[in-house]
Amino acid sequence: MATPRELLNAAKAQIREVDPQEVASRLSYYRILDVREPDEHDQGAVTGAVHIPRGQLEFAVEGRLLDKSAPIAVYCAGGVRSAFAARTLQELGYADVVSVAGGFNRWKDEGLPWTTPRALSPDQRNRYQRHLLLPEVGDEGQLKLLDAKVLLLGAGGLGSPAALYLAAAGVGTIGIIDMDVVDASNLQRQVLHNMDRIGMRKVDSAKATLSAINPDLEVRTYDLRLGADNILDIIDGYDVIVDGTDNFPTRYLVNDASLLKKIPVVHGSIFRFEGQVTIFSPYVGPCYRCMIPEPPPAELAPSCAEAGVLGVLPGIVGSIQALEAIKLILGLGEPLVGRLLTYDAMDESFRTFRVRRDPHCPACGESAGPIVIAEYDELCMPHVAARA
Repeated sequence: MATPRELLNAAKAQIREVDPQEVASRLSYYRILDVREPDEHDQGAVTGAVHIPRGQLEFAVEGRLLDKSAPIAVYCAGGVRSAFAARTLQELGYADVVSVAGGFNRWKDEGLPWTTPRALSPDQRNRYQRHLLLPEVGDEGQLKLLDAKVLLLGAGGLGSPAALYLAAAGVGTIGIIDMDVVDASNLQRQVLHNMDRIGMRKVDSAKATLSAINPDLEVRTYDLRLGADNILDIIDGYDVIVDGTDNFPTRYLVNDASLLKKIPVVHGSIFRFEGQVTIFSPYVGPCYRCMIPEPPPAELAPSCAEAGVLGVLPGIVGSIQALEAIKLILGLGEPLVGRLLTYDAMDESFRTFRVRRDPHCPACGESAGPIVIAEYDELCMPHVAARA
């Protein structure tokens, strides 16, 4: 049986080692890969290095380093683990891999640049461990979630599941706009609230629930009516808006404000047994006015309070909205930009429709004039529209 030294020599015979100075002088050329353990990495690392512990390399690397032709420089603490890692990468098809001789210890001894990375706390690492196992998320993605700010329009049927899953996922700041109080009729679908909260302001009830789920979370509450006089100030600084409103005046108002601030809107709506979700990404995909240039007649657009809604339906649609918001934050997959996802609970079917930008759209079209933030109350029926 070969000794550890013989195994190391065999690995080094199959890979190329380079001095730290050479790698440091060509940082724009190499992708740097750190294969040390998390506690080692947290104490200091080469700036910009991708961190994958050696024990997770085979499982995770192809999801993190997609281009197998790109040059990669691997380092560990002293140059042993990186030699084995470099050989493994070659076996996986990576064409240009080198091991940094002497590892990070020699890198520091030679005075080359490094930083102390921002790291998750032990409690956070335990809480989000299922995210950390996903190569597409990992530590870097989880830190992005913790830094993200998402604004929820409504703490009702759609806002409830969206808020719960965003909070659990570790989104660091969640804003909630709602000016209603909790009513017993809400509890059939608005899972942020409970019987003990009847009569309580919805934003306060939502904050109590979300804060109990995740101590990392900052909840900002807006117990007010969203209007032309305050919308730009409220949405400023948020990364994503999750729209759970159920009336056309607010949707047009949010559309125009999001275009001005260039904030993507994850739009969701429900009606009886059906729901739909799409993303309005300003000047990338269509906006709400591209899809619905004019509101339908008021009598053809009743609210859920008038037409009813199956209680579990907003849970499905709101959860999809939360997923799409997380995808936008992390840059994952193909968000629903330019696509409308519809769901029919009666036959459990999903369908996707393409929605294109309208070149003549009065809001985002090529010849559109300046956007004016204005009220659109004349689009409402003469009743007070209830939140989903």
